Amino acid sequence: MSRVAVVYWSGTGNTEQMADAVADGAKKAGAEVDVVAAAEFTPDKVSEYDGIAFGCPAMDVEVLEQSEFEPMFASVENNLGGKKVALFGSYGWGDGAWMTSWEERCENDGILLATDSVICNEAPDADAVDRCGKLGEAVA
Repeated sequence: MSRVAVVYWSGTGNTEQMADAVADGAKKAGAEVDVVAAAEFTPDKVSEYDGIAFGCPAMDVEVLEQSEFEPMFASVENNLGGKKVALFGSYGWGDGAWMTSWEERCENDGILLATDSVICNEAPDADAVDRCGKLGEAVA
């Protein structure tokens, strides 16, 4: 059985809803799943998981949340090689440029994403919840 972490930050609850759907998908695929707030995830925890799904909404000028999520991700990204990694998040403006930048950052770090990232505008609709479930299955 694989072990998966769903690590997220959510300001309005939209990305949290996505995180729950990702966790459900990973569980459906048979994984043991921990849902973890970004502030509680540390570099030493990376080795405990076979796969990690990271969720963060777009903030400010389409960047990762800067007080908790960005510092956490910066502290773990060099340890993610060889892990199944996936990205998800919501936005309320713009066109998803924060996710494109995040994916490119992962690629530049040598992190191979397990599946296409999932983004949604505002609260996830049924389609976004379904895609989050599939993301969870892929990271499991």
